[in-house]
Amino acid sequence: MSASSPQVLYTPAQRARRDATAWTLVQGILAPVQFLIFGISLYLVINSLHTGEHTDWALASVVLKTAVLYAIMVTGAIWEKVVFGQYLFAPAFYWEDVVSMGVMALHTAYVWAWWQGAWSANDLLLLALAAYGSYAINAAQYIRKLRMARLQKTTSPDPTSLPTSGAQAST
Repeated sequence: MSASSPQVLYTPAQRARRDATAWTLVQGILAPVQFLIFGISLYLVINSLHTGEHTDWALASVVLKTAVLYAIMVTGAIWEKVVFGQYLFAPAFYWEDVVSMGVMALHTAYVWAWWQGAWSANDLLLLALAAYGSYAINAAQYIRKLRMARLQKTTSPDPTSLPTSGAQAST
């Protein structure tokens, strides 16, 4: 494959499974909901760090964001199993899943520290910012893959044509 040709994200069978499963719709709904919660929570966290106001709202918003993150991770793993045959680390989404584990670790650390009550609100909010930074990187990875999938769809070869590489049938 040349460097200028787009990477194939889905085989035709994987694309068919992706398009047929309800988990694709679930992901399509949860992702923007999570991003909206992230945006609101990020505002609350930064505002609280800057002004000291509404700290309880900011702290609680990170817990809500984490709950939605867990929902999207579980349903995403199910989606990956349906489409690629494994729950995590399918080659097409390997690095996204690796970064997702870091995102999950930081969000889980936040919830644990929040639950224990041993950290100051300021320290919790700073941990939330670290978790949100990792989430932003991971979201950018997934947006890139969504774009790749759209490009693959528009540049997919005619399914009735013969392959241009690999084994060829002789006549």
